[in-house]
Amino acid sequence: MASRRHRPGRTLVVFFLGVAICYGLVALTGTWKPALGLDLEGGTRITLIATGSPSQENLDEARRIIDERVNGSGVTEASVTTQGNNIVVEVPGSTENRNQLQETVERQAQLRFRLVACAESDPGPCATSAGPGLGRAPLSLAPDGNDKKAKKAEKAAQAEATDEATDEATDEATATATDGATDAPAEGATDAPAEKTTAGDGTAEGEIAWSRNPDPASIEKYNSFTCTADGILVDDQGAPADLKDDPDKPLVACHEPQDGQSEKYLLSRSVIEGTELNDSSAGIPQGQISWVVNLEMGNDKSKANPKGSTGAKDDFATVSRAFVGTGEQFAIVLDGQVISAPRMDGVITDGRSQISGDFNEASATSLATSLKYGALPIAFEKQPSVEEIGPSLAGNQLRAGLTAGAFGLALVMLYCLIYYRGLGAVVVASLFVAAAITYAMVLLLGETAGFTLTLPGIAGLIIAVGIVADSFVIYFERIRDEMREGKSMRVAVETGWARARVTRMAANTVSLLSAAVLYIFATGAVKGFGFALGLSTLIDLAVLFWFTKPMVSWLAQFRFFNSGHKLSGLSRETLGLDVPAEYAGGKA
Repeated sequence: MASRRHRPGRTLVVFFLGVAICYGLVALTGTWKPALGLDLEGGTRITLIATGSPSQENLDEARRIIDERVNGSGVTEASVTTQGNNIVVEVPGSTENRNQLQETVERQAQLRFRLVACAESDPGPCATSAGPGLGRAPLSLAPDGNDKKAKKAEKAAQAEATDEATDEATDEATATATDGATDAPAEGATDAPAEKTTAGDGTAEGEIAWSRNPDPASIEKYNSFTCTADGILVDDQGAPADLKDDPDKPLVACHEPQDGQSEKYLLSRSVIEGTELNDSSAGIPQGQISWVVNLEMGNDKSKANPKGSTGAKDDFATVSRAFVGTGEQFAIVLDGQVISAPRMDGVITDGRSQISGDFNEASATSLATSLKYGALPIAFEKQPSVEEIGPSLAGNQLRAGLTAGAFGLALVMLYCLIYYRGLGAVVVASLFVAAAITYAMVLLLGETAGFTLTLPGIAGLIIAVGIVADSFVIYFERIRDEMREGKSMRVAVETGWARARVTRMAANTVSLLSAAVLYIFATGAVKGFGFALGLSTLIDLAVLFWFTKPMVSWLAQFRFFNSGHKLSGLSRETLGLDVPAEYAGGKA
């Protein structure tokens, strides 16, 4: 069977078409200047002033949470530091979105516990708009294994629920007979409880009543929204819904996406605030094999809902006593999104409980972390200090860095032209192509991922020049070795590539691992350096595979190269084959 014919020209055409598409996307964004970091352009500084006397541990934890928020994708290189009892946030770029930025920084990442009135998998009173349901098995929320008091309370609650159901049935029958003898029901009236409730008053009892019979306005609002596969709440026009997570109002929210699905919920007012959660952890209980998430509620009445008189522990017990065995769900909401909605499988009397279900170590730890650090551990004054700041580096330092990069690039090109001669032109062309692709990617990432270019990032891109040049050296020397063994250039280009690409893949893998370690474990400018280094390494691989190698294969078709012209870089003299006899080993 004949071997597949190489078509380097076709590969080059497709490659340049891809580059053209990149610059077409850049043109669509309308931005031809990269976003610069704090050190090069300046930005906005927000100083959050902590109230009271927070511990250093709480300050550090608040700094970490805020850092995760403002850095978003991890490449905006915002600076978040602690200064005394203050947290200083410096974000690069223009101040057009200052209000949104300030809100993001100040946001307490509110964690709230609400009751589920309607869900797509269990529509309840909202069944008019229900689809087939997602069929997701809710998690279970039960007392921890050491709560003996809870077990007794659970049995008592179940017995009490049975007695109440019997009493309610008797009362309803009596009320129906009485009403039928006196007044006829109004046309179009619906069945309703005979006695008024305190539904929707913010207390645990009132929200339980509301969740079982939500008001029509809330149901209509629930029916007017849908959840996308990635967990975004949208209206009937497909526009994202901007619903505020107000603790005093019912909420329509989506569940965090799981397996490509997201479920919609209608939730009650906040029953318990996240600040009343004392602790959360993940682990495997003794004698079990499945991971669970442990919760511990406090009972500080100073933090409780001002409309009620009890603390979180008491409210938790009230809800669990009402929901146990009913299949009703208890939603955990972080920043307006449901992160878990377990059912009550036991009465929780002391605030300590376990969420169990289809957990592994990663999912259990993630949920526990979201619960534990959902809210900032400290409070700040309502009016932070906001100011514009200039670049931390003078313009001459940027010019010096760019000049150094250009000088180094020129030296590499000059050396390659002198040493590799005709092949050196391939090196120069490859470097220019790599620079063009890098610039396009910096512009696109600046628009899509918030990537900002700082001086350390520029250093990472400059270091990549050496990585790219190293790829050429390895490949060209492999070609020369093959030709020294008597192979023609056309054959040497292919056999040399087979060996060189393995070496380059190994070397670039090491560079990518180094970049990944810096990006994952470092912060600020060092993270940006790692990102730039990884980006440049990937671009080096793309240029080597889809430009340099096809270009050399294409040039091998020309007599100037395959005949070993003196200026091709592949002449016998260059390869060291025309060595005088006295130097071939005949003399001592």
